[in-house]
Amino acid sequence: MKIIVFGATGMVGKELVKQALYNGYEVKAYGRNVIFEGLPEDKKVELVQGALFDEGDVLFAIKGCDAVLFAVAGSSDGSDKSISLGLKTVVKQMEKAGVKRIVALGGMGVLNGVNKNMLMEEDDFPPQYNVVSIEHKKALDILESSSVDWTMVCPPAIEAGEATGIFNVAADQLPEPNKEKINSGDLALFMLKQLKQSDYLQQKVSISY
Repeated sequence: MKIIVFGATGMVGKELVKQALYNGYEVKAYGRNVIFEGLPEDKKVELVQGALFDEGDVLFAIKGCDAVLFAVAGSSDGSDKSISLGLKTVVKQMEKAGVKRIVALGGMGVLNGVNKNMLMEEDDFPPQYNVVSIEHKKALDILESSSVDWTMVCPPAIEAGEATGIFNVAADQLPEPNKEKINSGDLALFMLKQLKQSDYLQQKVSISY
């Protein structure tokens, strides 16, 4: 399987590239700075330097891939729209290229809370996550209105760390028990597994310790 990772130079993206190689995938790592970020040197890794909002660059990179991993984090202060506008570009070019499967990184704000509200709409939702949660909601809307086979993985706080394979998962809401954190290795492990599973197609899912 050949996959492309958008956001390959971020904390989760680097784990996705590393673990994808370990699992025998061919990997395209896409981004403006991929050649400077110390990604693995391997004959199965292709570093593709390009802009996230450039439709031509993105289409060229996606062609020939079997699946897409979108791990763009954006900023928490609202200073850019990398998550929503980037995903919009990626999904549009997937549809042009005939690539169907995408697993995208979201956030816990778009998960279900009480009374069918999203967590981001509840009074006790951490205010520091409000802006990035709005971006995640826009990204979710893009996926839901698309023709691709999507899964949005919506974790709580992400910490750097190696995969353990021990975590809790729930569709549409935070799992129980839930320590409101996950490390980058386990998050990448779960995202990669979704490429070959259909448990959470057209669905948001959360992972936590």
